[in-house]
Amino acid sequence: MNIFDYAIVVIYLVLLVAMGYSFRQQNTKKDYFLGGRTLGWQALTLSIMATQLSAISFVSAPAFVGLREGGGLQWLSYELGVPLAMLLVLSTILPALYRSGFVSIYDYLEKRFGRSTRILISFVFQFSRAFATGIMIFAVSLILQGTMGIEAWQAIVLTGVITVLYSLQGGMKAVVYGDAIQMIIIVLGTIACIGFGMYYLGGFSEFVSKVDPSRLNAIKPESFGFDGEGFGLLPMIFGGFVLYASYYGCDQTQAQRALAARDTKDLRYMMLANATVRFPITLLYCFSGLIVGTLAMTESSFMVQIPADNPDWMMPIFILNYLPHGMIGILVVAILAAAMSSLSSAINSLAAVSIEDYCRLTNKKLEPEDYLKKAKYVGLVWGVVTLVLSFYAGDIAPTVIEAINKVGSVFYGPILAVFLLAVIDKSLGAREINIGLITGVLINLIVWLTMDMVFWFWWNFIGFVTASVMAYIVKMVLGGSYRAPDTANEVVGEKVSILTKSDIIILIASFVTMLAICAFIPTLIV
Repeated sequence: MNIFDYAIVVIYLVLLVAMGYSFRQQNTKKDYFLGGRTLGWQALTLSIMATQLSAISFVSAPAFVGLREGGGLQWLSYELGVPLAMLLVLSTILPALYRSGFVSIYDYLEKRFGRSTRILISFVFQFSRAFATGIMIFAVSLILQGTMGIEAWQAIVLTGVITVLYSLQGGMKAVVYGDAIQMIIIVLGTIACIGFGMYYLGGFSEFVSKVDPSRLNAIKPESFGFDGEGFGLLPMIFGGFVLYASYYGCDQTQAQRALAARDTKDLRYMMLANATVRFPITLLYCFSGLIVGTLAMTESSFMVQIPADNPDWMMPIFILNYLPHGMIGILVVAILAAAMSSLSSAINSLAAVSIEDYCRLTNKKLEPEDYLKKAKYVGLVWGVVTLVLSFYAGDIAPTVIEAINKVGSVFYGPILAVFLLAVIDKSLGAREINIGLITGVLINLIVWLTMDMVFWFWWNFIGFVTASVMAYIVKMVLGGSYRAPDTANEVVGEKVSILTKSDIIILIASFVTMLAICAFIPTLIV
C-alpha cells in the first residue's frame, strides 16, 4: 500500500464516524435500537446481507472455493436452505415478534414462558454471538496485518474503536445505513477482483482451460453427511433450512432488523429480497475465489506466498500483488467495511439484549435519557469484550468461515425449536422448553466431540429435533407446565403468517432455481 491507499482508508473511516455522529439524536429506546421503526426495506435488506455476507465471506469463502482441500463451488449449497427458511419465519416467528412491539426478541419468550427461559436463551445468544464475532475480528486483523503492514493488535483496535464510535453514537440507523454503504463497497470490490483475476489469467477461455474441474461441482447428492464427507445435498438442505430459519428469525442481530421495519409489508419485502438476492451475491464471491484460486495454482510466485495451513490469505495477497494502487485502498476499505458491519450489528444487538435483561431482572423502569445513556455504556462494554475475545480466538476449522458456522450450529437448532414452539403451540410451558433447549445443545456438543463422521451442518437439524422431541417427552411424562400469558399481546395459537400466495411461489421458485443452477454449473462453464 502507498500513501494514496492509506488516504482512501482514512477518509472512509472519518466519513463513517461523521455519519454516526449525524444520527446521534435519539429520544427513546425504539429510536436507538429500532431506528424509530422508520427504516425502509431497501436499506434493511442491504444491512442484513452485509452482516451475513461479511469480511469473512469476502476473504474466506473465496479461499474455500479456490484453494481449500476438498473445497470448490459446493459452497453454493450453503444457500439452498435460505428460501425455505424464509417460508417458515415469515409464516410463524417474525410476524409474532414484530407485532409484540419488543426491542429484544427474548422479551417475547419471557411473556410466553417466564423469566427462566428468557435468561437461559439470552445467555446462549450473548455467549455464542460474542464468541463468533471475536473469531471474525481475529481473522480480519490478520488480513489487515498483511495488507496494511500493521500489527494484528493494532488492526483489532482500529476496527473496534471506529466501529464503537459510529455505532454507539448513531444507534440502529447508523448501523443500517453504514451496513448499506459497506455492502455496496463489498460487492464492487468482489467484481473488481473477478475482473482483474480474469485479466491476469488471460481471459475466460484461459480460465476454462486451467480451472480444476473438481471445483466446479456445487452439489453432492451421493453424500449424506454421515461418513466423514461434508456438503452433501441432504445435510445442506435440512441443516441449512434450520440454520437460516434460526439465524433470521431467532438471532437478535438479524431479527432486530425485522423489528425495525416500518410495517409488515416492508418486513416481507426485506426478507423476500434477501432470499432472492443473496444467491447472486454468493455466486460473485464463489467465482472470485474460483478465478483467483486458478490464478494461484498456475503461478508459483503467487502460490508460494500463501501459507499452506491458511488459505484465507489468498485474497489479501492477490489484492496486494495484482491490483493497482487506489484499488488496493478501496479493497482494504471493503474488508474493513465488512468487518465493521458484523461488529456494529453484534454490539447493537448485544446491548439491546443486555439492557433489556437488566431492566427486567431488576424491575427498573428507566427514564428515556437514563436508558439511552446506560445502553451506550453497555454497548461499549460489549465492544471491549468482543475485541478481547478476538485476541484469544483460535483455529477450530480449516477456514475461519467454517469455524464461525460450526460454533453457531451447536445452538441454532435448539433456539429455533424454542421460538417456533412458543408461537405455534400454547400447551408447552417453561419447564418443557428449558429442558428441551439444554438437551438439544448438550446432544450437539456430544456429537461434535465424539462423532467426527457426522457433518456439522447436521448439528442444526439434530439440535432442532432433539429440543422439540424432548419438550414433548417432558410434557408427556411430567405433565404440562403452561401458565396463562400475562400480556394482552399474546399471539400464540393465532394465525400470524404475513405471506401471500405470490410470496410462496417466489420462494419455492427461488429454491428450485438455485438447485438447478448448482446442478448445471459444471456443464455451463466447461
